[in-house]
Amino acid sequence: MVKHLQQRLNQSRSRPGRSAAATWSGERGSPSRGLRLAVLLLTDLSMVCLALMVSSSLGHDRPLFPANLLELLVLLGIIAFAATVFVGRRLYRSLIRHMGPHAVWDLVGAVTIVALSFALASFYWQLDVAPSAPGIFWLLLFFGAGGVRLVTRAYYQVSAERGSRRLVIYGAGESGRQLLHALNHGSHYEVYAFVDDDIALRNTVINGRPVFPSDELEALVKAQGIAQVLLAVPSASAERRREIINSLVGIPVHVRTVPKISELVAGRASVNQIQDVDLDDLLGRDPVPPHPELIDSCLHDKVVMVTGAGGSIGSELCRQIMASAPRELILFDISEFALYSIEQELRALCQQQDYRFPVVTLLGSVRDERRLESLYKTFKVQTVYHAAAYKHVPLVEYNVAEGVANNVDGTWSAALAAERAGVETFVLVSTDKAVRPANIMGASKRYAELIVQGLAQRDTPTRFCIVRFGNVLGSSGSVVPLFREQIESGGPVTVTHPDVSRYFMSITEAAQLVLQTGAMGTGGDVFVLDMGEPVRIVDLARRMIRLSGYELEGDAVSSEHIDIEFIGLRPGEKLHEELLLGTSVAGTGHPMILRAEEDSVDFDVLESATANLIKACADLDCDGITKILRDYVSGFEAHEIRHDFVWLKQGRVGKRARQVAQAENVSVLPVSKGQSAPKS
Repeated sequence: MVKHLQQRLNQSRSRPGRSAAATWSGERGSPSRGLRLAVLLLTDLSMVCLALMVSSSLGHDRPLFPANLLELLVLLGIIAFAATVFVGRRLYRSLIRHMGPHAVWDLVGAVTIVALSFALASFYWQLDVAPSAPGIFWLLLFFGAGGVRLVTRAYYQVSAERGSRRLVIYGAGESGRQLLHALNHGSHYEVYAFVDDDIALRNTVINGRPVFPSDELEALVKAQGIAQVLLAVPSASAERRREIINSLVGIPVHVRTVPKISELVAGRASVNQIQDVDLDDLLGRDPVPPHPELIDSCLHDKVVMVTGAGGSIGSELCRQIMASAPRELILFDISEFALYSIEQELRALCQQQDYRFPVVTLLGSVRDERRLESLYKTFKVQTVYHAAAYKHVPLVEYNVAEGVANNVDGTWSAALAAERAGVETFVLVSTDKAVRPANIMGASKRYAELIVQGLAQRDTPTRFCIVRFGNVLGSSGSVVPLFREQIESGGPVTVTHPDVSRYFMSITEAAQLVLQTGAMGTGGDVFVLDMGEPVRIVDLARRMIRLSGYELEGDAVSSEHIDIEFIGLRPGEKLHEELLLGTSVAGTGHPMILRAEEDSVDFDVLESATANLIKACADLDCDGITKILRDYVSGFEAHEIRHDFVWLKQGRVGKRARQVAQAENVSVLPVSKGQSAPKS
């Protein structure tokens, strides 16, 4: 449930109303620490006194020790000496609930010293005790003092487990055992058992926890009230992880994982950093493996610029570019906060990995062609990844002129400035929504593709290429963060339509695809990823609900269920997306990356049309914008301006469009996370 269990544990200790066991355990500097030390010391000294009396009198025909003044003085002296030894040996430095092997050895040492003092006193003063008395004394004192500690520890653990959540660790290997050790230091979780597929581990016990086969997990969850299953299989392959997760989808239990072995080996994570199921695991397909030689060819020892560096894709591009050791990395973004955030992250990464190249942060708009050309020339930029764009479909529908201006004028200015500055490679990051678009955002991105294709027709030293992919899991505005937020709030999870589907890829995979296409491009290329079958959004929602430990309304057997609510397609959305305009595709040097053969527009024609489109944006002429987009973007014929807030306020939306908009109950503000979208 948390990434840092120890922080949560520390917070819980500071809360009022702690149990008697928590008070008994005490913390350094707390008011109960002095009382705890005094009680433990008095208990141990009582054990010393009792052990002396019993060991001296046991099996020996004599009165109960001490029988005279000398024996009384010896008893008091040994008790005083024991107090000095126990405190001096720091016998009370360990909290009883965290007592481990080191505490046992501390106790052995202290008891041995006190027993030797009893043996020396018996010899020196010729006490009337059996020769075996010091040995019996050692045994009685060790097991007496140790028993008190064990009983106290057991009491604390039982008290702590009353409010803890039972869980099962899937994986009884080294990572699972380390996780058990980490969880034992907290009071929020009770590890009930391990689950493992290894036949050799069946019917065994590890650190007091039984190991069950995986096929008994569902019965175990229901019988024992298991709240969570923690996957501790960091070294498992991606395919094996998905098999395990798929087997857990139908079980009403919250599934979480520890970091992967690559993150553990690299030192970027520790085994007790529990997290939600990886987005790659939610994807349900194998990620596309990168070709390092393709990534490095446009990055290693090159001056690289990323526009929109503070965005979801742009920031991930920057993280991966760092690993290829560029000569210089330049971050360009209009958002001061986004640029500051990614700069701080990358500078910390530079220190951690001992990177020696400079990271430069530059504020500015991609629509400022003169500034971009100056920056390209000043820093001698060789590779540009153009990721700056407005991508949120409904928001662009609400802000037509600004959305088109940013996506079209921004691409025109960035690409033309790159050509004039002699940039070697220019890569445009595009989207599947550019294929036969049903919305302004998609149409603007397809027009941006046409600009790059048109520039590539000319005799230019710059290699222009385009990379097109589907939805990115975990990016800003994507469904996964929204679904997680809604699940944490108790639902419902909102899905636009029962049949809506999308192509999905992880954000890491998307960035790797973008970086590799720079090496493949010959000029005007459109690269797409073979992404397999599209994913139904409602299936993704169901998968996330079940992996979060909830049931769906239809199959719920308890009150802990979350509903799925269908709210209707939002402005500009389609039921299904496509990746290709036509059917003509060719292979590349990567088995999962395809080169699409698509129509383009002559640059001279496009140059004039782009000037008119930019002017229409400046004039807030939404009709003019859509007319130009209809003329040049294939599949964008039937779109009408119905939702632009400025035009609605100014009354410039046509009568028919206004009636449609009113019928759809369009809200006055854009839809944000967690809010219901306008219903259709």
